[in-house]
Amino acid sequence: MSIKDKEKWDTKYQQKPELLSTRPPSSMLVKYCDRAPGKKALDLACGSGRHTLFLAKQGFHVDAVDISSVALSHLRMKTQEYDITLTQSDLDTFTPHKEAYDLIVMTNYLDRALIRRTSETLKKNALFIVETYMQHPENEKKETNPDFLLAPEELKSLFDTDFTLLAYKEFWNESHEIYRMRKQAIVVQKE
Repeated sequence: MSIKDKEKWDTKYQQKPELLSTRPPSSMLVKYCDRAPGKKALDLACGSGRHTLFLAKQGFHVDAVDISSVALSHLRMKTQEYDITLTQSDLDTFTPHKEAYDLIVMTNYLDRALIRRTSETLKKNALFIVETYMQHPENEKKETNPDFLLAPEELKSLFDTDFTLLAYKEFWNESHEIYRMRKQAIVVQKE
C-alpha cells in the first residue's frame, strides 16, 4: 500500500470532515442499479460510503474498497446492520476476483488501469458505472493533476466492444462538492 497516498487521504478526511458527511448517491447509480443481473456489488474508492450504503439498502452485498483507514472507520460505524465487506487497499494494485460482480461503481476517482482490471471481474450482463471529473476551462480547482481528469468523451473510449453503452453524460458536479467541476458519467453493460 502506498503510505504516501494513505496518509494524504487520511489527512484530507481528518482536516475536512464534511467530506464524510451523508450525501446523495449518483443519479446514474440510482437510475440504473436495478438493471444489475444480481445483487453483488463493488464500490471502488468508496470514501464516505454514499454508494455502499445506497446499494446495501437496495439489497446488494457490497464490497467497499478504499485506501483511507479514516474513511473506512467512519463507514464501518454506519454499516454494521448491512451486508458489507470493507477492505483497505491501494487501488493501484487492487484486483478483485474474476466474474464476481453484478455491478461496479467508481465515482470521483480516476484510474484508467483499474477500470481495465476490474471490468474483467464483471459477470455477463453486469453493469459498470463510472462518474468522475474531466478537463474543462471553467473548473474551479485549477491545481488538479491532469492525469486525474478525463478528456472530453474519454469515458466512452475506456470500454471495449465487450460492453454496451447504456448512458453517458457530461455535467457540472453536485452543489454539495467543495469545488465546481465538470464531470463525465457512463453506464455500460458487459455482453
